[in-house]
Amino acid sequence: MDSSLLTEKGESYSKALGNRQVQMIAIGGAIGVGLFLGAGGKLHQVGPSLVLSYALCGIAAYFVMRALGELVLHEPTSGSFVTYARKFIGPWAGFASGWMYWVNWAMTGIAEITAVAIYVHKWLPDVPQWITALVALGVLLAVNLLSVKLFGELEFWFSVVKVLAIVVFLVTALGLVLTSADIGGTTAGVHNLTAHNGFFPAGIGIALMTLQAVIFAYSAIEVVGIAAGETKDARKVLPKAINGVVWRIGVFYVGSVLLLAMLLPWPFYNGGESPFVTVFTRLGIPGIGDVMNAVVLTAALSSCNSGLYSTGRILRALADKGEAPKFVGRMSSRHVPYGGILFTSGAYVLGVVLNYLVPKDAFDIAIAIASLGVITTWATLIFCQMRLRQAALRGELERPSYRMPWAPYSGWATLGFLALVVVLMGFSDGAEKIAFYSIPVLVVVLAVGWRIVGKRQRVS
Repeated sequence: MDSSLLTEKGESYSKALGNRQVQMIAIGGAIGVGLFLGAGGKLHQVGPSLVLSYALCGIAAYFVMRALGELVLHEPTSGSFVTYARKFIGPWAGFASGWMYWVNWAMTGIAEITAVAIYVHKWLPDVPQWITALVALGVLLAVNLLSVKLFGELEFWFSVVKVLAIVVFLVTALGLVLTSADIGGTTAGVHNLTAHNGFFPAGIGIALMTLQAVIFAYSAIEVVGIAAGETKDARKVLPKAINGVVWRIGVFYVGSVLLLAMLLPWPFYNGGESPFVTVFTRLGIPGIGDVMNAVVLTAALSSCNSGLYSTGRILRALADKGEAPKFVGRMSSRHVPYGGILFTSGAYVLGVVLNYLVPKDAFDIAIAIASLGVITTWATLIFCQMRLRQAALRGELERPSYRMPWAPYSGWATLGFLALVVVLMGFSDGAEKIAFYSIPVLVVVLAVGWRIVGKRQRVS
């Protein structure tokens, strides 16, 4: 057994995830509610130029995944970027990146678990939403606590549903565009990209403001790297999975948004409805609203499922170093880090309560703060790959054959792009601005936390 998969306590994760499940976990991470729901509101806000935002963020995501691939092939571990940050940057970086990742998933979970309740409310209007949310959380919690294999199987089928829905849409949409079909009184075609006040109807500046939301839409692509520690023959399986994520980003995200922009004039979309539902409803297909509601529900459940899985592993990696409460590092006889999973589920429960009590602004703020965690994770992976490369050039280690292309220039360019996204958040008038001003608070909390951890470690 690879010693890198052993914790300091001598307990290890099981190799329960096979190629089929890892491939689908990778796909599942690359398709979420950011696309199924978020694209509609952003199309209405900035028009066809949203395609450019998805393409730019997709390029950044490509380099992040290639950096992750090089790191994983160097050392497959369920500690993922926390382990890499600690090794290539310093102990403080592992602490900060691990807790920022938890903040990401805690905030995302608050949004997702409430979204599940809203979707189910369409079919069961008499059932209180908080009850539906708790039931969904209970089911996903049970799945994650029982076994890794069960998690992988559930995520496999969640991903199958999402992929089938996207493929059906892409094929249908392409046919509608090529035949210049009539969609509810409007004609589909390439002309919709520029016919309504141009490609940038709201201006280039406003288009750039959508980058933060698109970064969030791409979040969870890194889960495949966290699955490395529980994957059979990781060094063979994971490069294929990571390469698969890269091209699916181009097809599923950029392709879908491009087709949406060509199918209907951008003013027809809105933030209160999935853009996919908007298109099919205008086609007059009966029952499509229920079908798409089920698909979006699946996407939300999948995101919560992945969140519980990944944060459980990351929190255990922190606990093993004394950088998180001992409880979150506990492992069950089934090789499941139940302490971390329960800790995250507690935040999800709090999220159900908060979204029940406070207005919709809290939901938007949660998404914006979550994107800060995504940006931190991506930047950590890029920087660790750069440090790995430098160590290899000094002869301290051997780089794997699966490498970051055009390094180190691609790494610096990606870090610059992520910094730009953070700066742009400060110029927003919405929830992004609140998230931007929360950065100093998060920095202070992490600094104080690290100081306390350091003092405790020196005493012990």
